[in-house]
Amino acid sequence: MDTAITKHQKNVATVLHATTFSKYFFPFGNFILPLILWAMYKKESEYIDHHGKEALNFQLSLFCYKVVAAMFAIPFFILFQIHTTNTWNILGFNSFSIDLNDGFNMHQLTIAGIVIGIGHLLFFAVNITYTILAAMKANEGEKYRYPLTIRFIK
Repeated sequence: MDTAITKHQKNVATVLHATTFSKYFFPFGNFILPLILWAMYKKESEYIDHHGKEALNFQLSLFCYKVVAAMFAIPFFILFQIHTTNTWNILGFNSFSIDLNDGFNMHQLTIAGIVIGIGHLLFFAVNITYTILAAMKANEGEKYRYPLTIRFIK
């Protein structure tokens, strides 16, 4: 059996990684297109199978990391909202008042937004950087393993 990696296999593996950018054009494109392409070509070679698994595992891992980050971020936004609201309508009692503004100002909410925005940009940068690197390695005929990736598909 010939184990040499053909140009076609390199191209398919490269496109597998590149299709993860389709999430910027339609929802869940980073899962749907690579999954379709991987399913079509995974039996053709172990090389394509490896790159398909890596691309999907990395996207699934990033999704899980974003869910965890959101779970940590949401309570902070709720906490900041409580601090910025003096009067709440609780069960129809419009005069119910909560005064938690002890030295709080809107700059804290802005800082929280900036921190969360920077976190989102970091996810974006990690995705772009490692996906481009993986596509380049695939095009060179090398097997690439994304860092910080949970191996959902083995």
